[in-house]
Amino acid sequence: MTGRTLRLTSRIGRRSSPPRLRKGTTPKVVALGGGMGLSASLAALRRITGDLTAVVTVADDGGSSGRLRDELGVLPPGDLRKALAALCGDDDWGQTWSRVIQHRFQSPGEMNGHAVGNLLIVALWEQLGDHVQALDLVGKLLGAHGRVLPMSAVPLELQALVKGHDPDRPNDIDTVRGQATVALTPGEVQSVHLVPHDPPAVPEAVAAVLDADWVVLGPGSWFSSVIPHLLVPELLDALVETKARRVLSLNLAPQPGETEGFSPQRHLEVLGRHAPKLALDVVLADEAAVPDREELTDAAKERFGAAVELAPVARPDGTPRHDPELLAAAYDRIFRMHGRIGPWR
Repeated sequence: MTGRTLRLTSRIGRRSSPPRLRKGTTPKVVALGGGMGLSASLAALRRITGDLTAVVTVADDGGSSGRLRDELGVLPPGDLRKALAALCGDDDWGQTWSRVIQHRFQSPGEMNGHAVGNLLIVALWEQLGDHVQALDLVGKLLGAHGRVLPMSAVPLELQALVKGHDPDRPNDIDTVRGQATVALTPGEVQSVHLVPHDPPAVPEAVAAVLDADWVVLGPGSWFSSVIPHLLVPELLDALVETKARRVLSLNLAPQPGETEGFSPQRHLEVLGRHAPKLALDVVLADEAAVPDREELTDAAKERFGAAVELAPVARPDGTPRHDPELLAAAYDRIFRMHGRIGPWR
């Protein structure tokens, strides 16, 4: 065993348990999304609640996830892996395992680009034959500060109606297939839908939403990570019927392709168009990303009956990425101002 291996083993051996919060003192929170947006939200939320569940989109068809999906017919594991990594603690154990499951192999062969966590998750799916049980087991191994669930137990294909997807035909509307393609389209996304239509939701995800105190939607790729949750009928019904309060977290900047040129109000408009029955309690946005607070306030109230909360949630270095500590402070303030005064249960 090398010195490096000994040091790694020593660090892993000093695992510290997640902080234990007294039952009934923190809200039950469910966060929905995918990719880096959901990871940012989870990294913030795990700092303020001991009862956290992530519900993750399963329409990814690119990279390692897409290759495993095509070859083995499994759910794409990539966004689930990212959520688990975001829930790892800040101690040696959590940070070591976060790096391990995010590690990608580099080689001239077929293993190139595969993430360790993707392979681990798929292996447990094949061993256990149960998506939820396998993800719970990975979470236990990592010491994750929360639970990760897929929104559906069947692989989904995202399709979009896009105006100008072909630059040579700027006024034509085409059907664009696949999350990776939709995310990078140079055209204007008009709407998205899932194939198969009306996919079944994972029952544990529906139950978590119905039992939550707060549901957090976003941030993330608007058409490929946020809106897809609203296209699973049982999950949308739960979001409409739950007694939980609902907060929508807006992105820090429009995304090239999907939402280029979108104002904060436009984000609300397209979300409302896909889920006209959905109500929200709070819309959270970075104060520097809102050119017109009054317009956003009016749009949030009119479309969703929601209040607007502006807070500095971006990293100080100017990159369009959320700062976990600042985002945690914003969520904590919203939960206290707009929710019940604790204890929660």
